[in-house]
Amino acid sequence: MKKKILVIRFSSIGDIVLTSPVIRCLHNKGYEVHYLCKQKFYSVVKNYTYIDKIYTFEKYPFHLLNTLKQEDYYFIADLQNNWKSRLLCVLLNRPYKGFPKLNFRKWLVVLTKQKWLLPKIHIVDRYFKTIEKLDVSNDLQGLDFFIDENSISSKIKPFSEKKYIALVVGGSYYTKQIPLSKIEEILKTYPDNTFIAVGDKNDYQKIQPIESKYPHLINLCGQTNIDESAYLIQYAQLVITSDTGMMHIAAAFKKKIISLWGNTIPAFGMYPYMPAEGSVILENNQLWCRPCSKLGYSYCPLGHFKCMNSLDIISTLKKFQ
Repeated sequence: MKKKILVIRFSSIGDIVLTSPVIRCLHNKGYEVHYLCKQKFYSVVKNYTYIDKIYTFEKYPFHLLNTLKQEDYYFIADLQNNWKSRLLCVLLNRPYKGFPKLNFRKWLVVLTKQKWLLPKIHIVDRYFKTIEKLDVSNDLQGLDFFIDENSISSKIKPFSEKKYIALVVGGSYYTKQIPLSKIEEILKTYPDNTFIAVGDKNDYQKIQPIESKYPHLINLCGQTNIDESAYLIQYAQLVITSDTGMMHIAAAFKKKIISLWGNTIPAFGMYPYMPAEGSVILENNQLWCRPCSKLGYSYCPLGHFKCMNSLDIISTLKKFQ
């Protein structure tokens, strides 16, 4: 009988995709892998062939305690490592380990701007430290994302045969999003390229005012499920994105990525993991105010948003033409 491993990562899209190498390597080592996440992120992991069973919850996972106890896990890999996941691990009374977070160091870097305080290690490799005792190592095959082809509508499928650049226009915080002025700059410079905007309903409202000005822009924000968004990423010639979950999905498909970094920094360890060769990270390392947060804000604290507005995306794009 296979030994059961419970992998815990509650949220969000990008963080869950970044756990995929751990899942794959546990599976390939012969373990039965169970996964615990929030219900709203079930669609991210539902197609992972390496997961044997998925448990979900809305707000608190503790109602699952008796069910999870019956699984009699050999080990629990806590890749969330917050008070909810730690308490759950204690209550389950099985061997576990939480992944090493860098919250204090990140706070120090935000405060002092001294990036040398951060270890030069990607979060994927920090995840693997959680399962070291299981003798499971990184196979260096990158990230995974699996699409349910049955969930792709007839409206989206034809794009697999077209040439276009995917524009991921959103982000969890305003200070991580690509400004509309930058998007217009790209569209004005490359009128002969087709661009598809990918994002949620809020991003649709952001892009809608400029749709009529740029007929080579297709605004599909808020009109696709996660599999369809990933499908559009998968078949894009190039992906232009900020620090988002879709950036990590693009890396999973080994796409060429131009990632634009605002108030967050790649040194936090969440940059694209093993994307296509030639991918580019754009950031302004000359600003004294950056990083201003380890997550982001709903507005630029100083009002200028130079971390995004100063990036030279056009010169970078010319290298891909």
